[in-house]
Amino acid sequence: MAYDAMKERLVRGAFEPGRKLTVRAVADALGVSSTPARDALNRLAAEGALVYSGPKTVIVPYLTMDTLQEVTTMRLALEGLASERGAARAPEDLADTLEEMQAKINKALDGRRYADALWTNKEFHFAVYNYCGMPYLLSTIETLWLRIGPSFHDLYPEFAVQKYGVHNHEVVIESLRERDSGAVRAAFESDIRDGYRRLKRAIRAREEQASG
Repeated sequence: MAYDAMKERLVRGAFEPGRKLTVRAVADALGVSSTPARDALNRLAAEGALVYSGPKTVIVPYLTMDTLQEVTTMRLALEGLASERGAARAPEDLADTLEEMQAKINKALDGRRYADALWTNKEFHFAVYNYCGMPYLLSTIETLWLRIGPSFHDLYPEFAVQKYGVHNHEVVIESLRERDSGAVRAAFESDIRDGYRRLKRAIRAREEQASG
């Protein structure tokens, strides 16, 4: 349970890259003892989602350019498939559900509560993906989000101002209403590509700062 809770928080971008997490802090946050908290951190470190900086402290790693490119290539293929299949199998009222989610995202963006926006953003994507009927595909996508989720913080504030994600999500909702699964896939792929371009600039800026 501790592992699942920490994994979900990382996937949803609750912790930004560079954040230090201690066993005690994680135990307190999850309401568990130190043993399950330590076990969860060990497991997440073994999966590459966290990196140990000391015997009792881990760090949320920064994304490298190589990792970003690999994860993005996989996301385009796998999330494209999941979204198209999911849209084709989704109930008619899913568009209404997504519209409510997007309203929460917009409110969070307007209030500069980017962590809240990221939390609901994950719900938005997987609300469509979950209908694909392919559990192994979903599990692989979640693994990719576990690695890239914290770095979604680098999308802001630019994404909040330019409304890239908002526009892509609006196209998803409109395409669902039109029962156009191909257009749903294209909108999610556009969302991933827009994010890739912003994250790439963030990585380059961080590398230049470190070298300078």
